Amino acid sequence: MEELKINNGTIQFIVIKVGEEQYGIDIKYVDNIIHMSSITRVPKVAAYIKGVINVRGEVIPVMNIRTKMGLPEAEYTKNTRIVIVKSEQQGFVGLIVDAVREVVTLEVDGIEKMSYDRTGKDMFVTGVGKHQGSLISLLDLNEVLAE
Repeated sequence: MEELKINNGTIQFIVIKVGEEQYGIDIKYVDNIIHMSSITRVPKVAAYIKGVINVRGEVIPVMNIRTKMGLPEAEYTKNTRIVIVKSEQQGFVGLIVDAVREVVTLEVDGIEKMSYDRTGKDMFVTGVGKHQGSLISLLDLNEVLAE
C-alpha cells in the first residue's frame, strides 16, 4: 500500500469514468491525457494490453482498464481517452478510459481506506473519497499495472 503524499492535508486526483463507476488517479502519477489514437498491436501479450503508441518519440504500452477489471470491452467514443501514467516499476503506461471527468482536490482526512480483503474490481481500489456528494474510488496504480 503506497503512502498518500500530503499537501496541506489535500491530494489532487484526476477523475476518470470506467463503465458506470468514477475512479480517481493521484495526479502525481499522471503524465499526459491524450485522445484515442491508433494503437499498434503486439503479439503474445495479456488480453488487457491493447498494444503500443508513440508519444513524443517514446513507445508506450497501452492497457484497457475495463478488460483488466473484468468488465466487457466497450466501443471507443469521442470521450475515450488514454491517460498516460508513470509508475516506478513499469515506467510510462497508457490506460484506456471511457472518459476523463475533472481534477478534484480531496481532503486526506476524508479518504476512507479499503479493507484488505479486496477482490474483483475492488482489488484495484485503495480507498474512497467523497467529492460534492459523490463517491470516487481511488485507484491503486500498483495493482492496476501489476502483471
